Amino acid sequence: MYQSVFRPALFDGQVVVVTGGGSGIGRCVVHELAFLGATVALVGRNLDKLGAVQSELLQAGVPAARISTHGADIRDEASVKALVTEVLSQHGRIDALVNNAGGQYIAPLASIGAKGWQAVLDTNLTGGFLMARECFVQHMAAHGGSIVNMVADMWGSMPGMGHSGAARAGMVSFTETAAVEWAPHGVRVNAIAPGYIASSGMDHYPPEAAAMLREMPATVPAGRFGNEAEVSASIVFLLSPAASFISGTVLRVDGARPQVRLGMGPVGASADVQQRAAVRAFDGFPLYQSPKVFQP
Repeated sequence: MYQSVFRPALFDGQVVVVTGGGSGIGRCVVHELAFLGATVALVGRNLDKLGAVQSELLQAGVPAARISTHGADIRDEASVKALVTEVLSQHGRIDALVNNAGGQYIAPLASIGAKGWQAVLDTNLTGGFLMARECFVQHMAAHGGSIVNMVADMWGSMPGMGHSGAARAGMVSFTETAAVEWAPHGVRVNAIAPGYIASSGMDHYPPEAAAMLREMPATVPAGRFGNEAEVSASIVFLLSPAASFISGTVLRVDGARPQVRLGMGPVGASADVQQRAAVRAFDGFPLYQSPKVFQP
C-alpha cells in the first residue's frame, strides 16, 4: 500500500484527472490519490502504460469503479474537449486536475528546429492550457475545483533545454493568470516545480548524458536527488483543503538547488547529514524503481 503522510479518505468522493498518468511522477501521483480515496482518471497517449498502472491499482485493492483510463493527445484541442466530456460522462464531476504530462530533450538552442521547438511548447504549455481550460469550462466554472500545473526548475532559465524553459516559464504565467481569472468561480490554480528528481523520465535521456546525471546531486545543497513520492506529496498538499488559501503560486521541490551560484564550491550535504529527520528522503511509493542510469 502507498505510504502517504496524508489522512486516509482525504479525497473520498472526488474525481481527479491526471495527465501523463502512465509513468514517472504521474504514476506515483495516481497511486497516492487513489490510496487517499480519489477516483482517478488516467490520461495519456499510450493506453498500454495506462492499463499497466490500472492493474497496479487493482492489485493494491482500489475498486475498479474508481479507476478509468483515457487515451488522448493533450496537444489537440478537439481531443481534449472530447476527453473532458468523456470523464464527466463516466464520473459525473471533475474536482481536480493534475497537469503532469510533459517532456523535452537535451539540445542547444542553435540546433533546435521549428518543429522540435513547437513540439515541446505544445506538450508542456499548450496541452496544459487546453486541459485546464476545458476542465474549467465544462465543469469547474460552475462547481469550483483545484488545478496543479507541472513546471520545472527553470529559475535562471534552462541552458541545454531552452525550449522547455520557455514553455515552463509560460506555464508559470498561465498559472498566475488563471488563478486570478478563475478565483471568482472557486477554482484554485497552482504549480509544482520539481528540481532534480530521480524519475523514470531520466531513462529517456541519451547514454552520453549518464555522467552528467550522476554528477547532478553534487550541485544540490540537499546533496541528493528528490524522488517521485516527494513531488507527489507536494501536489497532494496543493489539492488538499489545507491549501485552500493558496493560489497562483509555484511550490518548488528542489532541495534549494536554484540558490547555488558559480564559485561557491561543494554544496551538497554529506550522506550522514542526509539521514537527519528533517531532510531524510521520503520513500512513500513502494513500487518506485530508481532510473536505470543509477542502477548497478
